[in-house]
Amino acid sequence: MTTPTTERVLSIFHELNQIPRPSHHEEKAANYLCQFAERLHLEYERDQQNCVVIRKPATPGHEQAEPIVLLNHMDMVCVGMANPLTDPIDAYEDNGWLKARGTSLGADNGIGLSMALAVLENDDIVHGPLEVITTTNEEDGMSGAAQLSADFLHGRKVINLDSEDYDTITTGAAGACLQFHRLPATRQEAPGGKRRWYRIRFEGGLGGHSGVDINKGRCSAVIPAWAVLTAVNNEYDFDVASINIGEANASIASSAEIIVCVPSGEAAEYVKAQEPMINEWLREEYPDDPRLTCTIEKCDRMDTILPATAVEALLACLELTPQGVVKMSDTMPGTVETSNNVGRITTEADHLFISTHTRSFIDADMAALSSDIADTFRQHGGTSEVIMSAPAWQEDQHSPFLQLTSDTFNDVLGWRPRMVAMHFVLEAGFFVQHYPGIQIASIGPRIVEPHSTSERIQLSTIDDIWRVLLELLRRLG
Repeated sequence: MTTPTTERVLSIFHELNQIPRPSHHEEKAANYLCQFAERLHLEYERDQQNCVVIRKPATPGHEQAEPIVLLNHMDMVCVGMANPLTDPIDAYEDNGWLKARGTSLGADNGIGLSMALAVLENDDIVHGPLEVITTTNEEDGMSGAAQLSADFLHGRKVINLDSEDYDTITTGAAGACLQFHRLPATRQEAPGGKRRWYRIRFEGGLGGHSGVDINKGRCSAVIPAWAVLTAVNNEYDFDVASINIGEANASIASSAEIIVCVPSGEAAEYVKAQEPMINEWLREEYPDDPRLTCTIEKCDRMDTILPATAVEALLACLELTPQGVVKMSDTMPGTVETSNNVGRITTEADHLFISTHTRSFIDADMAALSSDIADTFRQHGGTSEVIMSAPAWQEDQHSPFLQLTSDTFNDVLGWRPRMVAMHFVLEAGFFVQHYPGIQIASIGPRIVEPHSTSERIQLSTIDDIWRVLLELLRRLG
């Protein structure tokens, strides 16, 4: 059961979840925020990237306090939706957790945004001058934060509500480089004659966030898909008609579908024999991802295929591109320092599309690995485009602002949170670049399996973080 203090937070979250808001398509969400501000007669700005800042005057008697910023993003990773541009999210409660039916929940970062809006709406909450800023495209390039103007924000103390670890104040985040790679692939007429067509499917993977879940023993569907194609390619002539791997650029791929054709007879039998072998390998190699399975079934003939040169280039690039943890940190025990994830591979009209997400706490290492990956694709005839390059970010954990945040947790909840740097990218690096002197503390309720259909949020932690937030605003005010 929810408490009265968070009923409105969850009500606003329900409203947000009726608004489609995938990255790059946040116009409706931005409209909602502007209308929210207008209803409350609050000043707001909206920039060309659809980022919105809403300003609320201080509680009477607190006008001289330093301005405080509440930071969130409005977009979400839409996994499992037939049409993310139109489909609402069907959320439900289950034994103390809020979940979604068949899709990602949007708690990342919808629940933090709902808290910020609930603060704007409630005049009984004590605070100094307040700015609620909501950015766009955080999940797929961070172009909203990257292009903020120098005068869009006035405050220099930021409470970022985009954290998923309830018992933690996030004080640093890895940098990230998102790249799109393209390998030329002019389609050709499919061969005739005695050929056997197969649909190779990988389904049931846990997937998850390509930053925080990268070291949890989960299998990216890219890896076994590459293994099957390479095994067939090494033994027989074969053709690939389509490839569709992964759900989002920022997610570990949980599924894949590839359509191939091979000569009937021995080659066809070899392809079918890969199914039990790859499933046995998955069970042995990835025991923490037990539901990922491979099926290889006959399918109808397709009219066109990819050129063999494109398929061979793809297999070579994937073999040379690191996937998963590249290096653990020497200074932060148990923390991934550098990683890379292949998010999606798709067949387009005249090329193969591949996205890679490289993360590191060392900006130079991130740049070097990203450059190496781009060089690999160039050497095999492809092109690469940097979509987003966000710097790493690290706060002074002994600053008065972070100590005050820690003290507030202790006084409200009776325990002190950990202060840690996390292996996911946050917009904080861009804010530090844009607004000199800014300080950021990132907090939030417990969100499990973000960026997946298993995403869920523990309801009791929403109430706890809400109480911490209100007391922190009062103290800062």
